[in-house]
Order: sequence, then C-alpha cells, then structure tokens
Amino acid sequence: MRIAHLSDLHLLSLEGAVPSRLLNKRFTGWVNLKLNRGHKHKPAPVHAAGAALRDLGVDHVVVTGDLTNLALEQEFELVKTFLGGLGYPADAISVVPGNHDAYTRGAHRSSRFKTYCAPYMTSDVDLGLAPGASFPFVRLRGPAAIIGLSSAVPRPPLVASGEIGQPQLEALGRALSHPDVAERTPVLLVHHPLHNPISRARVLLEGLVDAEGLVAELGGLARGLVLHGHLHRRIHRTLATRTGSIDAVGATSSSLLHEDADKMAGFNVYDVTDDGAIARIGAYRFDPIAGTFADAPVPRVA
Repeated sequence: MRIAHLSDLHLLSLEGAVPSRLLNKRFTGWVNLKLNRGHKHKPAPVHAAGAALRDLGVDHVVVTGDLTNLALEQEFELVKTFLGGLGYPADAISVVPGNHDAYTRGAHRSSRFKTYCAPYMTSDVDLGLAPGASFPFVRLRGPAAIIGLSSAVPRPPLVASGEIGQPQLEALGRALSHPDVAERTPVLLVHHPLHNPISRARVLLEGLVDAEGLVAELGGLARGLVLHGHLHRRIHRTLATRTGSIDAVGATSSSLLHEDADKMAGFNVYDVTDDGAIARIGAYRFDPIAGTFADAPVPRVA
C-alpha cells in the first residue's frame, strides 16, 4: 500500500471577507501574509502535487492539517475543490485539522472544518465517542489502520500550540486495542509533532502541550507511523516504545517555496507491505522552474 502525505496547504482566499472578520486573531495572520507568508506560500506546487499522485501509484492520500490560512469559508471552498479534484474517492483521502483550520473561536465553534471535510473523516470502527465528536477516526485500509487525531484548538494571537485532550487520548487507547486495528500497522495523523521543543515556553507557544499523553498511549506499539506537519520541513524521528519503535515523520508545507531543500514544497510517500512492514519513507521535492517533482530524502533527526 502506498500512502502520500501532504500537509500545510495554506490555501488562501480573502474574497468576500469583510473588514470586521479580520478584527480578531486574523489581523495578525493577515499582516503575516502581507509581510511574509503570502510571498512564500503559493498554490502552484499544491496543485502540481495533486496531479502527480496518480502517476506514482498512490493508494491513499493523507493531509495533516493547515489546509487553510485563516479558516474562512471561502478558503474551505478552495479545499473542497482541491480534495474533490484529486481523482480519488473520499474513502481514499483522510484529513485532520491544523491550528490554522481552527484559527478563531468562531471557526472552531461552528465546526467549519468538519462541515467541509466530513467525507474524509469517516470511521470504520465505533469508538464510543461523545455525541458530536469526530476524533479519533479509524479507517481500515489494507495492511494499515489510519487513525486521525485533532490537535487543533483556537489560541490567542501569536500562539500556535495544539492539544489533543484526554477524551481523544482515551479513545485512541480503545482504537489501538481494537482487534481490527491490532492486526494492522497503525498510521496516526496529527498536525502537531509529538516531539516537542526543549523549552517549555516554546511548547506553550507552538508545541503539542499534551505530547506526553500521546507518547504514553503509543507505548505498547511494536511499529507504526505518526505523520505530522506544522514545522514546514521534512523530518524523520524515531520514538522508542516498550516493544519496538515508531517512525514519527513530518512533511513540509505543500505550498512553500523555500531556498532550503528540506523545506521546499513537496510531499512524502510511505510504502506498507502486505504484512504491515514499513518498506519506504521517502519524499518528492518540487522544482519551481520545471514545475515537476524529484525524489528527495526525509532527513533523520535524533
């Protein structure tokens, strides 16, 4: 089974956005777009990646959050069009939200991400979630059990940290012990990486505040993948467990044009064999001149 991993699309549209909708946390985001992000994040590599997936024999596409910039409806319309145009059925695409998809309390409260992305978050396993809860979801696909978690919570301006929360962590434990999951290789999707910065202040500003709880739930696994975004770089770390190890792999932003090769736009690809072994962890990097992709490494970090 071949899985393609995209992240941090940051599809932007301010069309129809009245000034009053920018008079909140979005104002700092808008300033960042004007001064920095808007000059580096472009839609061309995102759409080029979408067109390349079929040629690479990808079976399932995952997107680990920050599909939008400011969590506006018109941005989610762009997301809906992009996902619908990939040429895959909804059950072959799995998505989870990032902090930009829950950019304001209003966007989070209205379940805007769920409204637009519900077809890509269906679950094959009943985990006894609370009414209205969508995470975690479990999708059984060949030798893989794809498990989606949400670390997206609204934060004050200039804060981008995430939190999974105890109800999700407890449900994750139930998911991992389910017999249909236990016989497969778990592939977890979450926006924020489980390896946090050393500084507690940085964790509170940009990390996953309950990463220790997630690590504890994963402690019994002999193997698996934890796929994330958020860092805008390709990165591969290993998490030791009681019975083996888990590969924690980050994808760069699919829209980022950057001089650093490890940050340049692209997507990751993983091959899982029929017996559940992880046979490949690789990437494809965008060439902005040719408009094509070439093989690229996913650098290992201790």
